[in-house]
Amino acid sequence: MIQALTGWLAGASLAGTAHASKTFPLSKPAAEWKKILSPNAYAVLFEHGTERAGTSPLNAEKRPGTYVCAACNQPLFNAAHKYESGTGWPSFYQPLAGALGTSTDFKLIYPRTEYHCSHCGGHQGHMFDDGPKPTGKRYCNNGVALSFVPEGQPLPARRT
Repeated sequence: MIQALTGWLAGASLAGTAHASKTFPLSKPAAEWKKILSPNAYAVLFEHGTERAGTSPLNAEKRPGTYVCAACNQPLFNAAHKYESGTGWPSFYQPLAGALGTSTDFKLIYPRTEYHCSHCGGHQGHMFDDGPKPTGKRYCNNGVALSFVPEGQPLPARRT
């Protein structure tokens, strides 16, 4: 029992930061990210926070387009793969190829699959196995971690 508890506490101390030591193509000091991002976006993207459900205007966004990482502008999701999950957060059943990485998050005691931008490492949300066909996945995203680019508008340059 003590060994199991010790293992859990070790995991809990790393909650949401399992990839913190991993290197990403884009790496900036915290002070630089804080100049670029709002305090809420920084808290979600780089401190693994969560925005309150129902607060993101992107939850109601229905236009065709592309969702990009709010930190580095890497395209993450096609709007065609967005659906109404009823959770209060923008949800998708499929990311763009190579856009995301995953790690295990123990913040709520049980393990969850956290996903992050594969370019900058910014925390986006959690993936669950209760989504619609064809994937059965639900990528439950913090809206503040995303920017939306309507179809027909140029995608912003990825930050370097």
